[in-house]
Amino acid sequence: MGVAIKALVAFLKGQRVLYAAPTSEQTDAFWFEVTLALGEAITAGAYVLNKTERYIERPGTKNRIRAKTAWDADSLRGDWADLIIFDEWQLSNEDAWEVVGAPMLIDNNGDAIFVYTPPSLRSAGISKAHDPRHAAKMFKMAQNDTTGIWQAYHFTSFDNPHVSSEGLVAVGRDMTRASYQQEILAEDDELSASHLVYGAWNDDHKCRRFEIPSTWPIYSGHDFGSANPAALFLARVKLPLPPGAPSAMRYGDIVSFREYLPGVGMSTAVNVDAFREFTKGLNVVASAGGSHQEEDSRGIYTKHGWTIQEPAMSQVRPQVDRVVAIMEAGKYWVFEDNVFELAELASCAWKYDRDGNKTNEIDGEARFHLSACRRYILSLSYFTPETVYNSGRSQQRLSI
Repeated sequence: MGVAIKALVAFLKGQRVLYAAPTSEQTDAFWFEVTLALGEAITAGAYVLNKTERYIERPGTKNRIRAKTAWDADSLRGDWADLIIFDEWQLSNEDAWEVVGAPMLIDNNGDAIFVYTPPSLRSAGISKAHDPRHAAKMFKMAQNDTTGIWQAYHFTSFDNPHVSSEGLVAVGRDMTRASYQQEILAEDDELSASHLVYGAWNDDHKCRRFEIPSTWPIYSGHDFGSANPAALFLARVKLPLPPGAPSAMRYGDIVSFREYLPGVGMSTAVNVDAFREFTKGLNVVASAGGSHQEEDSRGIYTKHGWTIQEPAMSQVRPQVDRVVAIMEAGKYWVFEDNVFELAELASCAWKYDRDGNKTNEIDGEARFHLSACRRYILSLSYFTPETVYNSGRSQQRLSI
């Protein structure tokens, strides 16, 4: 409703307005409001309505208001505006603004509005973003802006005069504390980060793809299932670093260089062929995956020529602790085009009880297939942290 009013005011001032959202539900809601508001003027012939392309324009002018389902640069191309509104911005790809939106406004010194809800820890699966927290980071940047270019606003559901305060209090009784803070109070980044299983992951360790040298040991983790099989391929850094590798990489660091989420319907033979293609010319040292009860699945892959062993640890929490220790040591890197793995890192969260206490369970653990792959392979003895002593103090390092 708010952005519909904003868009209508700009349109009636003669501006060209483009509203973009990643889901049809959002554009439907916006389109309903603007067509309702301009209905009489459209009937009178003052404006022309195009239902197919979803725009309303003043005949013979460039004065137009349009609703478009768009979530990245490609889906946003082919238009221009004086005012562009990105709704549910947290679910859109960053390049919608960086590649298309920003250049669109240069010639006319236009304005952009970004509307977003703190990203749900469950929303990574539908997000089109490379970085699921890009909207939160943009908001913080806008809050700290001293140039006057940006204005930042924060609203809770209690600030909405059309929503019953009593109703918000009542619904809160049926929500967890974490959900209430996020969905009703719109509290963002710090709250969500405190929930993350892999909060130790350093986003600075996201790097551009480079060619993995044939001398680097390769490891693969696997999550079984006919509906959602997955695999993750890791490499162990050896010196000297190849061209394109970040200079901060150290000997023994781990690089996640390939993710595999084939979806439904792929046979074991097809999956194994893909694994071989990913690792062609490389030295695969070990593969691990599945729970103790999934020996049959491991056996099928072994029969097809890809030996997968049982993870060294059977419990989820010790596996997670191993991964977190590696990340805390700054030894885990991810190629930036492993977008699904990065989304899982930014959304895999601990389950909280209704009093806001953290439990030992992962919220929706079965959905995080690549995270399971990582846990399985890093549980092997190749990555066992050893206790070493330096100047009388116990420290953690990874065995090489």
